[in-house]
This record gives sequence, structure tokens and C-alpha cells, in this order.
Amino acid sequence: MRYWDASAIVPLCVQEDSSARLRALAGAEPIVTWCSSIVEVKSAIEQRARDGSLKPDAREKALAGLRELAEAWTEVAAIGPVRERALRLLAVHALRAAAAVQLAAALVVTEDRPTGHSFVSSEGRLRAAAQREGFVVVG
Repeated sequence: MRYWDASAIVPLCVQEDSSARLRALAGAEPIVTWCSSIVEVKSAIEQRARDGSLKPDAREKALAGLRELAEAWTEVAAIGPVRERALRLLAVHALRAAAAVQLAAALVVTEDRPTGHSFVSSEGRLRAAAQREGFVVVG
């Protein structure tokens, strides 16, 4: 199983230095992500549009790509178990709330047995925490 944090999904929608590498990863295995990742990714797209780094036509293309990805990915939606794990993760790792929830969702989907499973993220602290929890970190 390969879990994708929202930060790693953004380059699948918007051109970044890591886009080609992450697109190759996305083609290898289905994407599994938290049910609110779509909100985080849309936020990143809209922020780029507001600051002018994403032109209107590129924004539309990015949003269409996000919709296509979201239709195909598997979402973790177990709110109670994810919240429980996120609270523990916040005490153990220097993470923001959204990052703790992403890592918690990955733990839920692996039934707290992350060994041998991949965690894809572009966020440094989250990558480090996922590795300490036992995931193989890629991205």
C-alpha cells in the first residue's frame, strides 16, 4: 500500500520540480489518502491562483486533474480512529494538525503495521515522522 499525503498530490495537479517523479509513482500503485486531502490540494491550487503563480487556464487544468485523481483514489474516512492516532502523533512528533491527521490516516489504513508500506509526502517534518513510525518514505 502506498499512502499519499496531500503535499505529494499537489504536484500531480500543478507543475513542480517533483511532478514527473511523483506522476511515475502514482502510475505504479493506486493512491490511498485521507478523505480531506481533496480540500488541502484544492487550497494549494487556489492559493497559487490568487498569488498569480497559476494562470486561469492552468488553474482549470489543475482542478480537472484533481477531480480525476479524486475519482480514482481510495479515501480513508475513519474519523474516530484517525483522530485517536492523530492526538498521539501530536504528542510524539513536531507536526501541524493536518499533517498529524494525514499520518494517522496512513496508520489506520495499515492497521498500525506500517512496515513495508510506503508514505509519499513532500513535507519534511511529516516525512521524518512517517519514517519514525515505520513507513518507507518516498517522494
